[in-house]
Amino acid sequence: MRVILFTGKGGVGKTTAAAGTAARAAADGYRTLVLSTDAAHSLADAFGVPIGSEPTSVSPCLYVAQVDAQQRFERSWTEIAGYLRMVLEAGGSDPITAEELTVVPGAEEVLALLELRTQVRSGEWDVVVVDCAPTAETLRLLALPEALGWYMDRVLPAERRLVKALRPVLAKASGVPMPHDTVFDAVERLHGDLREVRQILTGDDASVRLVLTPETVVVAEARRSLTTLSLFGYRVDGVVANRVFPTDGADPWRRTWAAAQAGVLVEVEHSFTGLPVWRSSYQPAEPVGVVALHDLARAAYGDDDPLAPPRGPSPMTFTRTRTGTTLRLALPFVAKSDLDLTRHGDELVVTVGSYRRLIALPGPLGKQSVVGARIDDGALKVRFRADQDPT
Repeated sequence: MRVILFTGKGGVGKTTAAAGTAARAAADGYRTLVLSTDAAHSLADAFGVPIGSEPTSVSPCLYVAQVDAQQRFERSWTEIAGYLRMVLEAGGSDPITAEELTVVPGAEEVLALLELRTQVRSGEWDVVVVDCAPTAETLRLLALPEALGWYMDRVLPAERRLVKALRPVLAKASGVPMPHDTVFDAVERLHGDLREVRQILTGDDASVRLVLTPETVVVAEARRSLTTLSLFGYRVDGVVANRVFPTDGADPWRRTWAAAQAGVLVEVEHSFTGLPVWRSSYQPAEPVGVVALHDLARAAYGDDDPLAPPRGPSPMTFTRTRTGTTLRLALPFVAKSDLDLTRHGDELVVTVGSYRRLIALPGPLGKQSVVGARIDDGALKVRFRADQDPT
């Protein structure tokens, strides 16, 4: 199964690009689902039909759905929300306020990932196209499974044992009910589900596709997105340059815009070397409906296969050498001054800007010493050596 996530700065046309790609895949005979995880939910507008939380057929082989956060919340968050309500009510909140406060910030993004997992596991689809939220929200979303995994592996087991042993004392001392095993079980199930989501999205058949318009500010954000997605181990398989002004027969105003865009498009080609850059022309009318979206994608991709698996190595690889092991983590556009690297036990902490990734080192590597690190050819390379090896 092929999974493609579309993201980009708000307003660049990522929904149109996602919908068009899905329409082309369906026209080629693939059973295709296009799923919106963006709270704004623009897919209904793109296809010009009402869309709900269950897959809706809009043409042969093509289905569309948008994540219903409330419905998913009731299905997946019951035990956790129930405990939070108990805590808030014990602290003096009235029941209605407590109910509202149990909608944890970020819960909607979590539930979107769970719905993606459900659809991929269903076995009903050859292709799942995801219309993601704008870039910043998408990056937080994709960082979540690994971040929760760190908490689950290192904090929750001890916390659960402590609460189980001291539940009566803690509840009496704090005046707040302590969580029961059902709450911890729910958190562990959530962790397992999100771990599976990460396995899906970092697999060989999944990738992220960046959508941009030929504007300097937008391209700069797309470059940062490529860096951050690589940091967290996600493959970017290409760039869709949307709303490109045609030059043929253009009036002076459009020629000026086309000339400005041409310079930015050269920058895009240089910035994303090694990745295909597909150009989608500015349309005389807004593309709405399956036919218009399909035609848009057919023109943008040309003879390229929009479902081709991502090329190149995984963003993070480990290579055995004669003296130890080298970890390579793709970090395009990152300079040495942008990077902070520390070692904490069997974890490598990599910080780029405001994003931080804790990389759990595989068993034997956790016992080796870091003997060097450098930025080389768009990647961080960290060299490890067993302590007993000769220097």
